[in-house]
Amino acid sequence: MRRPRKEVRNLAIIAHVDHGKTTLVDGLLRQTGTFRANQAVTERAMDNEDLERERGITIHSKSTSVEFEGVRIHLVDTPGHADFGGEVERVLGMVDAVLLLVDAVEGVMPQTRFVLGKALSHGLRPILVVNKIDRPEQRARAVVDEVFDLLVELGASDEQLDFPVVYASAKAGTATLDPERPGRDLRPLLDTILAEAPAPAVDEDGPLQFQAVTLGYDEFLGRLVIGRVERGVLRRSQTAVRVPESGVPESFRVTKLFGARGLERVEIDEARAGDVCIIAGVDSIDIGDTICDPAAPEALPRIGIDPPTIRVRFCVNTSPFAGREGRFVTSRQIADRLRREALGNVSIRIAPGETSDTFDVAGRGELQLGILIETMRREGYEFAVSRPEIIVREIDGRACEPVEDVVVEVPEAYAGAVLEKLPVRKGRLVTMEKRGAQVVMQFVVPSRGLFGYRNEFLTDTRGEGVLHRTVRGYEAFAGELPRRTVGAIVSSEAGDTTAYSLFHIQERSTLFLGAGVPVYEGQVVGENRRPGDLNVNVVRAKKLTNIRAAGKDENTVLSPPRRLTIESALEWIEDDELLEVTPQSLRLRKRELSASRRKR
Repeated sequence: MRRPRKEVRNLAIIAHVDHGKTTLVDGLLRQTGTFRANQAVTERAMDNEDLERERGITIHSKSTSVEFEGVRIHLVDTPGHADFGGEVERVLGMVDAVLLLVDAVEGVMPQTRFVLGKALSHGLRPILVVNKIDRPEQRARAVVDEVFDLLVELGASDEQLDFPVVYASAKAGTATLDPERPGRDLRPLLDTILAEAPAPAVDEDGPLQFQAVTLGYDEFLGRLVIGRVERGVLRRSQTAVRVPESGVPESFRVTKLFGARGLERVEIDEARAGDVCIIAGVDSIDIGDTICDPAAPEALPRIGIDPPTIRVRFCVNTSPFAGREGRFVTSRQIADRLRREALGNVSIRIAPGETSDTFDVAGRGELQLGILIETMRREGYEFAVSRPEIIVREIDGRACEPVEDVVVEVPEAYAGAVLEKLPVRKGRLVTMEKRGAQVVMQFVVPSRGLFGYRNEFLTDTRGEGVLHRTVRGYEAFAGELPRRTVGAIVSSEAGDTTAYSLFHIQERSTLFLGAGVPVYEGQVVGENRRPGDLNVNVVRAKKLTNIRAAGKDENTVLSPPRRLTIESALEWIEDDELLEVTPQSLRLRKRELSASRRKR
């Protein structure tokens, strides 16, 4: 018999990147007294990984809980970037409502459409939080209308269209139901959650059912399984069975059971239906598996995840500098690490490559793959990565490719450059709107048309433009696209680069490295300003003679090199090039290092 548990609420916070999800969670933790009065708390306390803090984004979803008016509110902070949408898709099955956070200035963005569509398909009712109303250029009323129009477009039900609205400033820790009357704290938001978010309707007396939604790892406890108890009661030290995809149950014992209390992981004796909890003690488990009572092994429906859209090829580093900086360099070590990643991240797929030392890694986008590469690099791995390529699918007998929603916000003076470049890349303009001095345009562009565009976009807009993108779906193949319009400057000799040689090269190129850097034959050291590759001796030293001549004593002044990031390097390279990744360096190289063999 299903009955609502009035003392529990489960909510996910979903939003576009940088709209203030994690800051809002910080405010709720402070409002409910989760932090001690004298406790030192960093900003964005939920973003506790180094990469998350450095980049200012949420990569992995995390759960916390707060106590308010005798009700425990479980909050799940989800990533805001579309590349990590697999995290959002999984956690929506654990919650009964969503807090939809929208910026009061930017309004509805591509990721808002993506996550809201997923939430509606789960039958969840949104509570709209219009954030950053303290900004002078805020347009909160217009943003509420935009969200309503989007809900209608996504086919929301009448109940979902009747959503409550709260206006907030997460940074100031205030909320109000009327944007004209400033709030004093976040109590109006908490009151709205209790009044509008449904309590989980669960069967506490039935046999146990718990679904693994997210996997974690602890150095002392081993694998951690995070999910929600769907039915019955889960107790510490009890014997349970895991029902995998194959359907053959496996028995195990729950050694540890944890719940979230604020930012702390607290050991508990039992978790009842409707509770979000963490299990330790089961090593062989995959996301989507059901943990059941041994007497009633009934599996819950598997979690559906959208398939990956692009792939890259990981391979063993074969450059002359291989093994100098990395600790894990063999194909076996790289394969083990990639398999571990695929266990905990279901939106990444790993497959064997054409040879024994290559692996095809498919994901949602360049940022997701870039985060994986950066994480492995920091762990001491050394490898090479190929240019990203799209995954073509056949739909109704036609070859289809992934397309993306692209929202561009640029000063009016640079709008022409964007309108000129994106249609060449098979993009089509959907909407165009002027907001003050800015022009906001929305395009639909094939994913492969965006490879290498971000750097070009920042150059065209003098760094003042903002570009957001998210996968829309699949459409018919759009035809051939123009390739990279510039060539590469390739080292023809091995040695250390010299200022003398680089000085004469920089007039016709953009350099990727400075003087005194070790290079090898076939390494890409810069970008040619014209089409076609250029083989150059970058290690040539100045000849010393005792004859003086005009111009001999000129100062050698080098322009600062362009430092490549993983994402910008993946966008830049062509099919005949590789990105060499080590714990200390990023190098671009040709697949075939010898210039004479490349000619053949």
